[in-house]
Amino acid sequence: MKISEIFGLNKSQYELDFVDIDIETDHPLFLDPFFISTRVDPWSVNADRTIKSFFQFVIDLIKSGNISGARSIFTHLNEPNETCLGISRDKPRGNGMGDDNATQIFNSILSSKAVETGLVEDLQDSAIFIEGIGRDKVSDATTNIIRRNLIEYTKNQCDLWGIPLTKNAPSLFFWDQNLKRWSQAHVERLIIKNRLFLLVPKISVTFYKDYVDQQYYQHYLLNFLQDEHLANNSALVQYRKAKKNTPPEPYVTKKDIMEKDTPFSKELLRDFTKRHPDVFKDFKSNKSKQVIPINNANLTEVSLKEIIEHLTETLENIRTGGEDAQKYHKLMTGILELIFYPNLVNPIKEREINEGRKRIDIVFDNSAKKGFFNELHTTKEITSLYIMIECKNYEDDPNNPELDQLSGRLSVNRGKFGLLTCRTINNKDVIKKRCIDYWKDKKELLITLDDNEIISMLKALLTPGQDPEALLYDKQREIILS
Repeated sequence: MKISEIFGLNKSQYELDFVDIDIETDHPLFLDPFFISTRVDPWSVNADRTIKSFFQFVIDLIKSGNISGARSIFTHLNEPNETCLGISRDKPRGNGMGDDNATQIFNSILSSKAVETGLVEDLQDSAIFIEGIGRDKVSDATTNIIRRNLIEYTKNQCDLWGIPLTKNAPSLFFWDQNLKRWSQAHVERLIIKNRLFLLVPKISVTFYKDYVDQQYYQHYLLNFLQDEHLANNSALVQYRKAKKNTPPEPYVTKKDIMEKDTPFSKELLRDFTKRHPDVFKDFKSNKSKQVIPINNANLTEVSLKEIIEHLTETLENIRTGGEDAQKYHKLMTGILELIFYPNLVNPIKEREINEGRKRIDIVFDNSAKKGFFNELHTTKEITSLYIMIECKNYEDDPNNPELDQLSGRLSVNRGKFGLLTCRTINNKDVIKKRCIDYWKDKKELLITLDDNEIISMLKALLTPGQDPEALLYDKQREIILS
């Protein structure tokens, strides 16, 4: 059964920020440190720092000659069985670094000299240059290293959806980036049938080999060698007819290079990169720009159209007023996740601020690399590390108290943008004028969305060429330019 089914969440994968795993099987997904390193949201940034802290510490130990110290660091990279990610047979048990396997991996790192020569600078680089390390091993190592980050994420998601946690449960080992050592503690954890589980953000996983040796070999190393063979007019150069009255055109096939000259091996990748480090730098730089978070459609067989029809009908049938306020709140959390993923991630419910005197309905991390939420801070200079959201299930229009409440929860550190969702707005001109006043007086951008606008944004997801964020752009323009 899936997490959502076990706890009766009545939520689709589209509405959940975490991978909705079936706890009885492994999923062919991998926690990808390269994906994490390309994200800009606070959770990913902190997780990336933890990973880099671990691997840099190992590199420093090896380069200083403290091999036994470096080897001991690998003893806690065992098989994580808490995420149900990876590939194995029968029940989930991982396919990663057991004690013997971890020793073999460490020996491979040493024998390859990839660390000592500076080729391997990040954990994900090891999957390219070192024999015996693939995406499954890197994923398992990452899980162990950022276990505390995943425990915190799991707690936040469980609090958001009302999933019970067990207190004083063992954290198991995690890497402490401040102390530069493995640590463990007793914390609140998700336990199902006496098993520990970790929820994993969708934004941090991948199906495919998006950062691996074969891509580097096929699209960078071979491209370079093609040009080199042509420049040297080697024996692999062939000629094909060109346009009339022009000489034959020389060319070299990748197939010939692979079969006759330079077959794939990780040793080849290491040697080539030592001689041409700029090619690898280009590879890493270009890959970071091309990373696309996993699509919800890759994680579920339920169609987006079916989900949107269900959410629209559910929203229309929720009664206004305090009795159904929680229903509305949970529904809007899922809807906003669906509309704004992957630009907004890691929703947290009712976080306390100002020593508990005020609460925020929902806080999303801003993970946008393009679009409205990215441009808030890049072009509009509106602080937006976190996106504050209030959900009001009122029958009447929101008034000054509701907007004041949202405004009071904004700050330079948290963000100067707030979103208020409500059931209906009969007098849009009055609401717009109030939002204009907040902008002029405090440089705070407050945007309201009613049911009809939310439904239009959902439908935009089904129409090619339409952007649900277009409505936010329109509202922003009306407020700032007035």
